[in-house]
Amino acid sequence: MSQPNFPAMRMRRGRASPWIRAMLAEARLHPSDLIWPLFVCAGSGCEEPIASLPGVSRWSVDRIGAKAKEAAALGIPCLALFPNTPSDLRTDDAREALNPDNLMCRAIKAIKDSCPEIGVLTDVALDPYTAHGHDGLVDASGYVLNDETSEVLTHQALVQAAAGADIVAPSDMMDGRIGTIRAALEREGHVNVAIMAYAAKYASAFYGPFRDAVGSRGLLKGDKKTYQMDPANGQEALREVALDLAEGADMVMVKPGLPYLDVVARVRDRFGVPTFAYQVSGEYAMIEAAAAAGAGERDALILETLMSFKRAGASGVLTYHAPDAARLMNG
Repeated sequence: MSQPNFPAMRMRRGRASPWIRAMLAEARLHPSDLIWPLFVCAGSGCEEPIASLPGVSRWSVDRIGAKAKEAAALGIPCLALFPNTPSDLRTDDAREALNPDNLMCRAIKAIKDSCPEIGVLTDVALDPYTAHGHDGLVDASGYVLNDETSEVLTHQALVQAAAGADIVAPSDMMDGRIGTIRAALEREGHVNVAIMAYAAKYASAFYGPFRDAVGSRGLLKGDKKTYQMDPANGQEALREVALDLAEGADMVMVKPGLPYLDVVARVRDRFGVPTFAYQVSGEYAMIEAAAAAGAGERDALILETLMSFKRAGASGVLTYHAPDAARLMNG
């Protein structure tokens, strides 16, 4: 389409005042776009600051309800839960993941008792429960077993659904697990429990602080490259998403976020389904470090990065900056 030439067209006319910039904005950011990840720890009355995630803490179950009320007051619709399982409960077979009274299940119930209108998204993966730090069961050589892991993940998802989870989010990247989980949820009557598939989860260098938060960094033997995606691949992400949707995923996620905005955009354009991005722990930590060093203004960095996800087509963002961002948006 031909465009009129200068001065008939001056692009700056649309930037001249705050009101016209707001009116012409192509993407909008709202607290309802945010999911707030929270870490749960054992004990009572506990807040445990996480050194590699400045400003983020682990919370004991008795304090999770207050965080849910805080989210509701800010307009954040959903919390994502991740447990820091005590070391004496971590085993090679991850049996604590199937305990209906584990940290995750108790936290779900605490949120629903305190603030039933808040959505709860639960992590379906075994790394917070294994003694070796992998997302699944391993054989004698250390290789993560696919089908055997999927069986455990399916049981884990049922336990979380029974506790009151609204969305189960398999983050393990085992092949075929979405189909087995969907079938089990239907069979057990959890027809309204949604699945957010970590469909394109990359073997990224940006997960370090998260592993500190759930206590798995020092446990991990080897790496996760045999099941998480190669950062070099984009087309493969579309195949992964297509498979998870065919198996029954209601929504999909790309993880990490900022280094993979191209993947977010391609997934949304290709499939037109609810597409989420996870602004992971390493991204959060970099923003905090940049602001602390005077390299950028913190509030502006938070909002600009979150807007980039919306511009790329994300339906929403999991971010540790959720409460700060919501306060900024609410004025």
